[in-house]
Amino acid sequence: MRYAEALRYLDEHASYEKTGRVESPSLVNISRLMEQIDNPQLSYPVIHVTGTNGKGSTTQIVTRLLMAHGLNVGTYTSPHLERLNERIAYNGEPIGDEDFGTNVGAIADIEVLAGVRPSYFEIMTAAGFRFFADSAVDVAVIEVGMLGRWDATNVVNAEVAVITNIELDHMEFAGPLLADIANEKVGIAKSRSSLVVGDTHPDLRSVWQSAGADRVLLRGDDFDCLDNQLAVGGRLIDVRTPRKLYGELMVPLNGAHQGDNASISIMAVEEFFDAPLDHEVVSEGLAKVEMPGRFEVMGRQPLVIIDGAHNPAGAEVCAEVFFDDFDPPGRRVLVAGMLTSREPGSMLSALRADDFDLVICCTAPSPRGLAAENIAKAARAIGCDVVEIVESVDQACERALRFAKREDAVLVAGSLYVVGAARTYLRNSSSL
Repeated sequence: MRYAEALRYLDEHASYEKTGRVESPSLVNISRLMEQIDNPQLSYPVIHVTGTNGKGSTTQIVTRLLMAHGLNVGTYTSPHLERLNERIAYNGEPIGDEDFGTNVGAIADIEVLAGVRPSYFEIMTAAGFRFFADSAVDVAVIEVGMLGRWDATNVVNAEVAVITNIELDHMEFAGPLLADIANEKVGIAKSRSSLVVGDTHPDLRSVWQSAGADRVLLRGDDFDCLDNQLAVGGRLIDVRTPRKLYGELMVPLNGAHQGDNASISIMAVEEFFDAPLDHEVVSEGLAKVEMPGRFEVMGRQPLVIIDGAHNPAGAEVCAEVFFDDFDPPGRRVLVAGMLTSREPGSMLSALRADDFDLVICCTAPSPRGLAAENIAKAARAIGCDVVEIVESVDQACERALRFAKREDAVLVAGSLYVVGAARTYLRNSSSL
């Protein structure tokens, strides 16, 4: 199957991507697909990562730490920012168009034999698992798409299961309590798994301990980020694990939360090897970590930042880093777009939208994009003084760059769909 044909095939099977609904969530479809291709996901060890926020960064940090140890690593993530190929990577490089078409085509060929109508995400997951097996990866780092227990990725048997944190999110599928969310996410832990938990809610400890994992390691008790200082280009941290103290590690990502993500990642990789890690190898791996679209600086004069914060908890962290760590001296411009599954007032309040001099509202480039007019209404309701409405992300970025002077700052946030489109526009903009 050619690349363009693969994209059309996937689009024909899109469901959640268009509607935001999941019909009868279960592992039946993905399990039948995997059986038809001899369960390639069982042919290599897996580190499986879930959490409300931080799972993307943790997945990338784990990948780079494993690569620094000389392993060939497959990485599966979602969603993508600019190209679908980004979701399936080998040693940090997105799958090529030819391999993409071949592996999606293989799933298309067995769809009838499997007797199921797979979703877009299930096809991508099966194609990724097949590609990793054919590429003979030493280990795969797999990011959960949503929650955990019935996520299509949960046909793996993880050596290490990772939970970054728990907040109220995807309430249409789980809830209403944090414990309900936690019970869904901890479903990725298997009886032979080491379970590494970055969440520190004390009332969730019983959930982790009763998960049935072989070994449970909790941030704060068994490992932690002891020191987490702002540094040029990221954070300087110390990390404690049961096996070792790692001092003065440089994490080239913005925000104190990335220090916590790094500590979770180091603990996960230690568990994978069942041994302490060489300090120099850890430093080498961390130095190569990149997180496009996660508090990524796209320009300096004016300061232009894009961040994929797409729920209130993530938006609060985004605002904290923007206002406290960067503390821009000039005027502040917010470009905001989000999906219909989000309550715009809560998102804008978390982003501290009323502290911006100009709020530009746009519609996310997705069938589930919330109309810019609705976002603008919510912005005015929370006290934003100057609010503008544009239809597209490109127009929003163009307007922001026309408004901003050299000493000003622009933040683009609210949805990974918005950030992905903004990243493409800004990388090609002559204004930066």
